[in-house]
Amino acid sequence: MTGARGSDRAREEAELVARIGRGDLGAPLNELVERYKGALFGYGCKTLGDPWLAEELVHECFIRLWRTAARFDASRSSVSTYLYMVARTIAVDIHRRSSTKGEQRRADLEPETLAEGQAVEDNTAALVESLTMRDALNSLSPAHREVLVLAHYDGLTQAEIAARLGIPLGTVKTRMFHGLRALRDVLDSWGNE
Repeated sequence: MTGARGSDRAREEAELVARIGRGDLGAPLNELVERYKGALFGYGCKTLGDPWLAEELVHECFIRLWRTAARFDASRSSVSTYLYMVARTIAVDIHRRSSTKGEQRRADLEPETLAEGQAVEDNTAALVESLTMRDALNSLSPAHREVLVLAHYDGLTQAEIAARLGIPLGTVKTRMFHGLRALRDVLDSWGNE
């Protein structure tokens, strides 16, 4: 989803979370559950390799959303990005817990297949990373974001970036250094929510 329709949906979902944060657990929570339960379940199946654990992951995602709704900041990330980051954290927790109980490690599982043999054709992990990076980059200053996007997505060297932007090479290096540090700080802070 792009453009106005995507931003309208993002605003609508942020408002649903705000309503949950104010104590309205009925319609807003049900709406978000309906929108995301399937995708989160697919992510859980692919990541954990077990539909029962995937259901646990979905359930825990919405419990965490309910508990943290009052602190959700729509200027830092979209609801979808937030839910997938929560899901990733929960998947790690479930995997660690399962590993300590002596269950088979994720690397030994076949996460591409559900119990009934139904293939999970889902690139949710790539989507999560893409959404997370987009939101993290959008939280940076325009100058920092610009040099990082040119380097990462356009594959330009620092010298090429300096030439394209008409700024000194030292400025590009400084912006990249501070931009990467700010990006790391943003991603670290999101991972700890």
